[in-house]
Amino acid sequence: MPTKKQRRRQQKSRRHEYEYVYVDDEGNEVAVDPGDLRTDKDTRKTDTRARTGAGNNRSPGRTGQRAINPPSWQRAAKRAVIFGPVLVVGMMLLNRNVSPLQWITSALFLIVFFVPVSYYTDAMAYRMYRKRLERSNTPKTR
Repeated sequence: MPTKKQRRRQQKSRRHEYEYVYVDDEGNEVAVDPGDLRTDKDTRKTDTRARTGAGNNRSPGRTGQRAINPPSWQRAAKRAVIFGPVLVVGMMLLNRNVSPLQWITSALFLIVFFVPVSYYTDAMAYRMYRKRLERSNTPKTR
């Protein structure tokens, strides 16, 4: 989600008009007729409005939020494969007086605990996401 500063910049860039030119066969820049630009832009707007208005069932506040996938052991294992070498390097830097076998053993021991913790963290995030979706989809009654 863009910050306020980014939103202001985007709005400012939309407000200002830009000069459109094209390069002809001789290499000269020729200004484009503003009437041609308007007709193209207007037809695109009506096409996109027709497309988005018909099949858009999402609530307007949730368009920038990405969907959270259900938890999987495979994704948790991939995360551990990425985290493993980082953990070994950390062990090397912090425990310089122990053997490399101990670094790897310690890292493997920690990764064995990391995989289930990562999976259950994903499961908790997915449950919270589903609750949020259900709450936003149910009609509000007073």
